[in-house]
Amino acid sequence: VQLVESGGGSVQAGGSLQLSCVVSQPGPDTVCLAWFRQTPHTKREGVASIDEEGRQYLLRSVQGRFIISRNNAKNVAYLQMSSLKPEDTAMYYCAARRRCSGRFLDVDEYTYWGQGTQVTVSS
Repeated sequence: VQLVESGGGSVQAGGSLQLSCVVSQPGPDTVCLAWFRQTPHTKREGVASIDEEGRQYLLRSVQGRFIISRNNAKNVAYLQMSSLKPEDTAMYYCAARRRCSGRFLDVDEYTYWGQGTQVTVSS
């Protein structure tokens, strides 16, 4: 299983970006998809997760600004980010696991990870 992220870049505060995550060899172990982020000075933080039926769980600080979605036919997950803030600057990672249950945004619960895509928000 490989997860490949794209869509990162540099934007000004208030701007928008959409990240994509393509899942190769989708199957039972990649039913739950999620986005995490990390800076050089912070632990990896869960941002949003989504199950195969579209049920979502979002970090409180991004609620109302970020939307997670997926296209099961194309094996792609998306993270639509709007009203971006400088504190959203981070490397964003896509992750997958068998089921979305319990600790939705716990790093240790996820099995597969992408290489990350950088998001930089300037003030």
